[in-house]
Amino acid sequence: MRLCFLVEEHYRHDGMPNEVIHRLEAWGHRVDVVRPGGSLLRMTEVVNAGAHDAWVLKTVSGGPGLTLLEAAAAAGATTVNDARSIRGVRDKALAAAIGRARGLPLPPTWAVARPELLREIPAAEYPLVVKPADGSSGRAVHLVTSPERLESMLPDLAGEGMLIAQPYVPNPGTDIKVYAVGGELFATERCSPLHPDPAVRERRVPLSSEVAAIAAQVGAVYGLDLYGVDVLLGPDGPVVVDVNDFPSFRQVPDATARVARAVLDLARKGGSADGAGYPLPVPVPAQVSAGAGAGAGDPV
Repeated sequence: MRLCFLVEEHYRHDGMPNEVIHRLEAWGHRVDVVRPGGSLLRMTEVVNAGAHDAWVLKTVSGGPGLTLLEAAAAAGATTVNDARSIRGVRDKALAAAIGRARGLPLPPTWAVARPELLREIPAAEYPLVVKPADGSSGRAVHLVTSPERLESMLPDLAGEGMLIAQPYVPNPGTDIKVYAVGGELFATERCSPLHPDPAVRERRVPLSSEVAAIAAQVGAVYGLDLYGVDVLLGPDGPVVVDVNDFPSFRQVPDATARVARAVLDLARKGGSADGAGYPLPVPVPAQVSAGAGAGAGDPV
């Protein structure tokens, strides 16, 4: 197969997706790598629907890669994930509206184009978590404890573009990251970006049936196939606080092979519009050792 990976400078030397690209090439597939943020793109010619079996996006939120992926989709190319689905989670304000409307346990969410408009949120809603609507990798996530604290933080929030604000969900300082790949779910526990503790290392943990059901529902709601879900175990139950397309898949056993196989499967199936073309993920026991799974590292 011939694949096109859109990889921005932020991930130029990152293991994910570079190791996946190398694995696909080792299996005999051709992979073209385009760096949208570092290339002059002649948009009228760069997208040729028949040149690649699928296009794959690994870029930062707000980067130019999604525009190119959407152009490929408009020309009839298969994309991984679905380009519309990626747009639906890259914009966190839009993702909150979609998720709440479809019954996902997301916190109430406000969106503002200018940080000073956050003053209109009632004091009873504090503390708040404020972050960019197009943020990623924990960038510029702030815990705002009071209206007075908001006033002092307004200069720091300026220039971040659209912001979202959500009531803070009390938690033990860690969150659960669930990765979905190839129809399976893998859970890890990691330090919350709001409670940095270098002593807390990301590790595999058992996946409860409740969190597994929510993570699978996320894929169906947003139409994603390769994705990650950040879940906080709050006092009233699990709460979804973020959704990422094509995450790092850290701690997933044989992640490189699993992601590579999933990309090939989706390319062969022509993608999965709105998540309908791929089976919902099923939980995998956390005690499964690295290398588990039927032929996870086999060439395909």
